[in-house]
Amino acid sequence: MKIAHREIGPQQPPLVIAEIGINHGGSLEVAKAMVSAAHKAGCEMVKHQTHFVEDEMTDEAKAIFPPNADVSIWEVMQRCALSKDDEIALKAHAESLGMIYISTPFSRAAADFLAEIGVAGFKIGSGEANHVPLIRHIAGFGKPVILSTGMQTIESLRPSVQALDDAGIEYALLECTNLYPSPPEIVSLQGITELRKAFPKAVIGFSDHSIGPEMAIASVALGACILERHFTDTRYRKGPDIPCSMDPAELRFLIDRSKEIHTALNNPKVRTGPEEDVYRFARGSIVADQDLPAGHVIGEKDIWARRPGSGEISVQHFDRLIGAKLTRAVQRNQQLLWTDLDGVAPTANT
Repeated sequence: MKIAHREIGPQQPPLVIAEIGINHGGSLEVAKAMVSAAHKAGCEMVKHQTHFVEDEMTDEAKAIFPPNADVSIWEVMQRCALSKDDEIALKAHAESLGMIYISTPFSRAAADFLAEIGVAGFKIGSGEANHVPLIRHIAGFGKPVILSTGMQTIESLRPSVQALDDAGIEYALLECTNLYPSPPEIVSLQGITELRKAFPKAVIGFSDHSIGPEMAIASVALGACILERHFTDTRYRKGPDIPCSMDPAELRFLIDRSKEIHTALNNPKVRTGPEEDVYRFARGSIVADQDLPAGHVIGEKDIWARRPGSGEISVQHFDRLIGAKLTRAVQRNQQLLWTDLDGVAPTANT
């Protein structure tokens, strides 16, 4: 999968997305400051939320109060929505810093607008994860799509994924829990492996609403290729998503640690070059466990392995020496040589 210039998949370090979302509270200047802070922390991609409230909701939304807000969802989004000109300016600011700018459209009008201004890809939130008509509409633009899968099951996702497949576009599916913040008791890291098994064509990632970086970092070890978390330039700001947002220091930490885990995840089970010096003293060498005369036939109680591993015969050959005849007398704790053993072919240590 590729969004703009960024390749995304198991062979690349995880893509960390800083979701500014509505944390700017409707202020372009605050939004720009957040983008700049994310860039300074080393982030490659920022994500916004594009809200055209009249096309997104009906009047009934004015009586619906989210668990993390004290006003209606209508008022929350109306307060926090940027104008078209402001969003164009925010996108230009992000791209001037070399960052990739994507956004979540919550309506057809928002999707059309984002297509018009040339976003590199689309994010579809969990609330629209089963909104197949909107998914088809967005997929029709031919751009890559990242789809969060919170509040859905594998079976309920199949029509949405089929719509993405039918469009022939590249896409990612993000495991997600939609409570702000999400306690570990309801977060599903297992969902990452379940999504990969059910939808092998998809790039799999993790959209995290928990407090702290631990869940997102853990997801990398399970193969998450995208990590998305809400972001703020400072936690002193107010807003419904601020409590589960990372600040610049935590963003930098997540980027660095996820790269390290990705590197380790792709290392095979081998003894590495830097370990050789340790191995030479840490492994055991075969020694006589008591004084033994020439011609003695070695029994299991006659030999043992002790450090350092600088001896000619490593502990790995212990069983081969049982029954061998000594060609010379040896003393207790003397390292044995292959020439001490009659009829035993020398074998290299590994």
